[in-house]
Amino acid sequence: MRIALIQQHATSDKRANVNRGIEALKRAAAMGARCACFAELAFEPFYPQRPADGDVTRLAEPVPGPTTDAFCKAASELGMVVVINLFERDGDRCYDCSPVIDADGRLRGRTRMVHITDYPCFHERGYYAPGDCGAPVYDTSVGRIGVAICYDRHFPEYMRALALQGAQLVLVPQAGAVDEWPAGLVEAEMRVAAFQNGYYTALCNRVGTEECVSFAGASFVCSPSGEILEQAPTGIDHILIADLDLDSVESSHARKLFLPDRRPELYASWLR
Repeated sequence: MRIALIQQHATSDKRANVNRGIEALKRAAAMGARCACFAELAFEPFYPQRPADGDVTRLAEPVPGPTTDAFCKAASELGMVVVINLFERDGDRCYDCSPVIDADGRLRGRTRMVHITDYPCFHERGYYAPGDCGAPVYDTSVGRIGVAICYDRHFPEYMRALALQGAQLVLVPQAGAVDEWPAGLVEAEMRVAAFQNGYYTALCNRVGTEECVSFAGASFVCSPSGEILEQAPTGIDHILIADLDLDSVESSHARKLFLPDRRPELYASWLR
């Protein structure tokens, strides 16, 4: 199965950002991709770089809504599974949300970021409520897909929950800054998660320099054996293409050894 990670910059013109994303999706389809993932808040400015000011619900949109409608239509026309990310409004609460769209254009569901952080240039607690959808895994036309939105990737419990539900591929929409972490650490984290859980990981990072932060790009894909298969360049809009053998998940070390050898009856008393 061929996957595309579409890393792109965002401007204040949301409609133009969406249109540019759909054009990139068409190019990915022409390159043979059957699944595509976009970065965190791919079609709008990264709002949390500034502390929240007033009613942030005015910046968000519902799911389903205009952006999901546009990508559902494109997914159906192109026959692709598409995972996007946007600032979602649901009543008086807002979420960092990744809708998952199947190749027939149906909205399979949405993942909401569970763990919410707050530090300079990432003032997320003023914008996002903690996700209330759990850690879903979606049956799609290309395979079983889980989503770990940005900060959630740091939590082994969350990444393991996706494995226990049979995820073959975990997509990570990301907004990672230049020099935010020591060199190689983000890649190492995703390599270990892939190896320990026996699935592919694919991190899609945004690019562009905004008010407070420059985003790094360098999106990449890891195999269940912990190898980096492909990596995008830093700092520029790019469509990263990688070929995945999802059938190999069941023969991974994690699926043959680590998961069957777990002792969950012991863990409840340890993990508090």
